[in-house]
Amino acid sequence: MSRVGILVFPGSNCERDVFTVLSKFSGLEPELVWHTKNDLRGYDAFIIPGGFTYGDSLRAGAIAAHSPVIRELKKISEENLPILGICNGFQILVESSLLPGALTVNSSHKFVCKSARLVVKNNSTPFTTMFKKDESISIPVAHGQGRYVIDNRAYRKLERNNQIVIRYAQNDINGSMNNVAAVCNEQGNVMGMMPHPERAVWIQMDQDIRPEGSGVFESLRNHLLWH
Repeated sequence: MSRVGILVFPGSNCERDVFTVLSKFSGLEPELVWHTKNDLRGYDAFIIPGGFTYGDSLRAGAIAAHSPVIRELKKISEENLPILGICNGFQILVESSLLPGALTVNSSHKFVCKSARLVVKNNSTPFTTMFKKDESISIPVAHGQGRYVIDNRAYRKLERNNQIVIRYAQNDINGSMNNVAAVCNEQGNVMGMMPHPERAVWIQMDQDIRPEGSGVFESLRNHLLWH
């Protein structure tokens, strides 16, 4: 059984959703991890869920990025363990420099909450192997600061290294540079995504059609099974 730590901060509100989803996949044992924890040994993967962590009024993820659990997570990331940040979790990953770039206020200056069409560009990360390259999927978004920005030189490096994992298929989501919706680090084990895959998973897993968010968690389960 693979243990997956779900990091919890004051103000997080999606950790229970992620916990419930993971508990439905055989082989995964989710556990909530409070932000003051400074020993992350014994876990096989980590997920930073969405929500509104304390200090977001300063800048989304800016304060949480300096918490004890993130300092320890930065050390763990060097051991090639899978780490996924969803929405606010993505913001925390860029604020802690575990991922490049920044996430700023949506170009519309409005909170965006709707289903988004996406295109999977890199299906070799621990979170995307169950998708086909260039597969079109639909996953909800819900954010006010999801506009991904990075300087041109660094962006070209992302493209060269295949670090752009998912793009928006439409242009009216949040104004992200070249429609970036998810990126990974150079090693491929750390990924941040703005869409919420946990909101596109049926709890009853006996449906004929697989909800498209399930592929993220199926990919993680398979990765942990074979690594």
